[in-house]
Amino acid sequence: MKKKKLTVLHKIFILAGLIILGAMMQIIMLLRDNHPIVNFPPKGTTIIALGDSLTKGMGASAPEYGYVPILEKRLGITIINKGVSGNTTSDALLRLDTDVLTQHPDIVIILLGGNDYLQKVPPEETFANLRTIITRIQSRGAVVFLVGIRGGILKDHFSDGFTKLADETGSVFVPNVLENIIDNPKLMSDEIHPNDAGYLKVADKITPLLEGLVASVKRTEE
Repeated sequence: MKKKKLTVLHKIFILAGLIILGAMMQIIMLLRDNHPIVNFPPKGTTIIALGDSLTKGMGASAPEYGYVPILEKRLGITIINKGVSGNTTSDALLRLDTDVLTQHPDIVIILLGGNDYLQKVPPEETFANLRTIITRIQSRGAVVFLVGIRGGILKDHFSDGFTKLADETGSVFVPNVLENIIDNPKLMSDEIHPNDAGYLKVADKITPLLEGLVASVKRTEE
């Protein structure tokens, strides 16, 4: 019996299905091995990125080369960028209502803490603010996607705090997002901001789990 050859279109559909399956498996492993994600699966794909200059995309040669626009392009969705340069966790908490909660998000990406370290805010205060931000977002029914940042040069004073916070709040978590980026001059525009190539690496670390969240929404809608 002669086998049918797959057309290019069929191959594309198969590949797309495998990518979605892989993303879903990332989420399933997270749920099974670490902790249940609060409000999973998300109710929709309204996504907000709350952060500082890293979320704003400082250091990129143009706005479209920041990690948020890269994620938008990869996932084919709109992400509302609420990154404000210089923001500490206290600053972000003050604008949480107007910039995030009034938008009724389904998923919120949080990347904060770098300016707290630079301004020598006590870690206890940093993580108390983050906890408040997370729980208030979750109380509105959204999934929180927490992105960790290193707190220190010789010693990371944030690592354990981010891991504990993600576990206790049931947040999706990417640890130390600038690991292997911040110490590579080819990936940085200055001491604290990635360049275009660096933001690609940041997006690479976030994409699989965020893709899984978006895919889970599509599955529940079918």
